[in-house]
Amino acid sequence: MRFFLKRALISVFTLFCVITIVFFIIHLIPGDPVQLMLGEGAQQADILKLRKELGLDKPVGVQYKNFLKDIFSGNLGNSLIKRESVKSIIMERVPSTVYLAIGGMIVAILIAFPLGIFSSKKSNSPLEKLTTGLSVLGIAIPNFVLGPILIILFSIYLGIFPVSGDSSLMHFILPSFTLGTGLAAILIRIIKASLEEEKRKSYVENFKLIGLPDEKLWKFHIIKNAMVPIITVLALQFGALLTGTIITETVFSIQGMGTLLIESIKARDYPVVQGLIIFISSVYIIANFLADIVYLILDPRIRKGVIG
Repeated sequence: MRFFLKRALISVFTLFCVITIVFFIIHLIPGDPVQLMLGEGAQQADILKLRKELGLDKPVGVQYKNFLKDIFSGNLGNSLIKRESVKSIIMERVPSTVYLAIGGMIVAILIAFPLGIFSSKKSNSPLEKLTTGLSVLGIAIPNFVLGPILIILFSIYLGIFPVSGDSSLMHFILPSFTLGTGLAAILIRIIKASLEEEKRKSYVENFKLIGLPDEKLWKFHIIKNAMVPIITVLALQFGALLTGTIITETVFSIQGMGTLLIESIKARDYPVVQGLIIFISSVYIIANFLADIVYLILDPRIRKGVIG
């Protein structure tokens, strides 16, 4: 219980720091959103009136206090451009980004786990060398290069998948592969390194001496114990995928949080930018907290250390 409470407090404090940093950084960005909303020919009286309505005429400290009060009451404010609730604007875009992130994660897991495990089992084999080469290639090719290549090959040339959009499952296949390839390349290296480290531990040799079959040794001991650092990476990378969708969504014209963030930055729509960053950060922090819980389930040694 003490472990969960400690982690929960750390998570809340981290989120508070993120909220504070985001607020002050956003307010340091040059440009006047009110002037942008009303246009260059706006009258000074209209500018002052709108500034007062939006609360931008108050000192930064007062704005920060009101901002915190609104955030912890679940109010992310209203868009300066659309004049709609930031929460509703973000919620409209969340499904597309979540579908893309989950698709990317599924692609990464389906590629990385078999290749990572088999390459560790078959050390110094042609399969291991091929896997190493593929992982290096996956890391080296960025999304904004891989995406257009896949569009040209599978959409324009072969006509199998749609070029862009997010209205059906078929629209998410190429973007998910684009997003998941880079993560798969990272996961392959981490899975292999974790398994190699686990293979060298003394208990593995002891189980071999008593005649435990390799299949059971790998399935119930080596792979299971090696999962703890891998789960860490998966939790961290899921949050990273939400931010990594920005480029992929732009390439494939998916109307998700990534494209919304780009649009809001260009329009200097501060409340929407703040809301998006806070939302994504919250998901990232929650994913890490859930990863800590999974640690206790997967590895009894951690559980014993916490209880003791």
